Amino acid sequence: MMKRLINTKLQVLAIALLTLTAIYFALPTKAAQGWPQNYGGVMLQGFYWDSFNDSQWATLEQQASDLASTFSLVWIPQSGNCGSQSMGYDDLYWFNNYNSSFGNEKQLRSMISTFREYGLGTIADVVVNHRRNVSNWFDFPRETYKGVTYEMTAADICGNDDNGATATEAKRQGVTLGSADTGEGWDGMRDLDHTSRNVQTIVKAYLDFLKNDLGYAGFRYDMVKGYSAAYTGQYNASADPEFSVGEYWDGNPQAVKTWISGTVVDGQIRSAAFDFPFRYTVRDAINSSNWTRLSNASVMSDAAYRRYAVTFVENHDTEYRSAGAPQDPLRRDTLAANAFLIAMPGTPCVFMKHWQAYRQDIKAMVEARRLAGITNTSTYTNFRSSAQYFANNVDGKLLVVVGDEKQLSPSSAQWTRVLSGYHYAYYLSNTLQTAWADKGSGDFTNPFDVRLTAVTAADGAQLVYTIDGSQPSAANGQRVASGATVRIAATTTLKVGLLVGGTVSGIVSRSYTYREPYKEPETEIPSFCHVSDGEVCAFFEAPAAWGNTIYCWAWTVTPADNFTYANRNWPGVACEEIGTADNGNKVWKWTWDGTKQNNSSATMPAKIIFNNNGQPQTADLGFVNGGYYTKDGLKATVTAIRGVAASQQTGAAVYDLQGRKVTAPRSGLYIRDGRKFIVR
Repeated sequence: MMKRLINTKLQVLAIALLTLTAIYFALPTKAAQGWPQNYGGVMLQGFYWDSFNDSQWATLEQQASDLASTFSLVWIPQSGNCGSQSMGYDDLYWFNNYNSSFGNEKQLRSMISTFREYGLGTIADVVVNHRRNVSNWFDFPRETYKGVTYEMTAADICGNDDNGATATEAKRQGVTLGSADTGEGWDGMRDLDHTSRNVQTIVKAYLDFLKNDLGYAGFRYDMVKGYSAAYTGQYNASADPEFSVGEYWDGNPQAVKTWISGTVVDGQIRSAAFDFPFRYTVRDAINSSNWTRLSNASVMSDAAYRRYAVTFVENHDTEYRSAGAPQDPLRRDTLAANAFLIAMPGTPCVFMKHWQAYRQDIKAMVEARRLAGITNTSTYTNFRSSAQYFANNVDGKLLVVVGDEKQLSPSSAQWTRVLSGYHYAYYLSNTLQTAWADKGSGDFTNPFDVRLTAVTAADGAQLVYTIDGSQPSAANGQRVASGATVRIAATTTLKVGLLVGGTVSGIVSRSYTYREPYKEPETEIPSFCHVSDGEVCAFFEAPAAWGNTIYCWAWTVTPADNFTYANRNWPGVACEEIGTADNGNKVWKWTWDGTKQNNSSATMPAKIIFNNNGQPQTADLGFVNGGYYTKDGLKATVTAIRGVAASQQTGAAVYDLQGRKVTAPRSGLYIRDGRKFIVR
């Protein structure tokens, strides 16, 4: 039929042009401008300060399916090697060494790939304002990527770096620095001169590696106040990331918007920014117990810029870290803060600690956001405002109330309450004519109840649900009244529809996957770990990023004595490297040499610390003789075993550590009668 219609070359060309035009307008604006328009996703900050356990690449990868049920993006720590244990803000290697504090390169690639399979984009923490040196003031790693070798020199460092200290050192060493900084200075490391062609070339190659080799979906640029916004625009114009957000740390909305506008290249904005003004607005409302302050200006509140607002209420720099580093955290109403965050336009970024503490609540909030169709360009109006409570109507579909939500009772003809908690409530518009289930999809370990709600003003409305994945209808499924609960105790696909006048509509679906509660695997002691009779010792499996000699500091409190006092100073005495564990980590052994500080009555220490020739170090760990430790503490114990000559082996069968029977054992460690013994 098409052949009969297309009977001239002109007709063929016309149809081809129309088809291409249609395809062009149907394509998503993937990277046309800084951050996708009408984007409805929510991002997770997948780390907090010193989250060296929770943010391991392997640990995050295990959670991929659950994370993907709620989030679209996960921002992870800077993933290159920094020379020691680090959160990544003293970045050192950009291309050739990805053994970081969070895992090795193989684990990183696996996590990013798994995330992608589940529809999750991984956001890289890009630190290009400054860079760490290898061993002195001016040397940087020499690295090769795609056959090209990259290396920065003293000429790539800002001429006014470190308030003139760098210039003084450059004069002493006889080297030449680069141009003056194009932004704010930072004394912690060498500030990079982004006017340098070499710096620009290397940064562009680095971003290409992150995006097209490792597979990151986009970038979070650290400390963008440190250099001109024009360079972020230039780098993104080259790399073409799907997502880009800059950390322009400023509470002034206009300052942040000016930075966003400064990333324009070829007439297009090239990056979003974290909405610090939004964060401070929420903090101030909570701290002052005056919810009207939520109406204060932010990037999100400006319709012309909210597409580029990545909103948040807490991050690794504002969270409470310790009594010595209290930072600037939210001290109460964390749930209310997240409820307001997730309901509003912009792209919300949820903090990992909040996700860990309020996982089910946040899942449900995100489900409500999705059902109402809220995006980064949605509109809103204030519904009510007082010191006691505050309510916004978003897109006419979602009403978010924070503060003393009990003081507000919106019309039941217009709104249906679907979620509530301490100082927050969500209402959905009855115009949605939909069912609602108050538990979001994801993994679970214990049975729970799902509350079903009919979002409608229609009289006599019911709900009908199935738990086998089939489509609910007037003839299929269990009918219940609004407010009924369904018990979930096994892997289930729950579908719920609104039943009005014999017709089912507004079907929502939830997928719940039962997982066995996580049990930390037992640590297998390497066969080369030996303890002799009467020996006082301990073993330490060092993280890959701990590249220095491991030292030990061991002591007792009562009586006060020190068992590593040979050099009388921290970090103690050097351990002996004895082998490599199956996971590639080096294993070290500390053996007490018999000397003590005070020669008290103590025969072995009570406490022990292992350290990377000073820093980083473990916590104060309880000492167990023969203990096998990692940075997280005691994992197992190596018991004392007695050496037995091969000629003395008689009677019971002998097995190696893999359980294989051995008839003529050579030197090594074996098992006989259920006991380990050494053949020498």
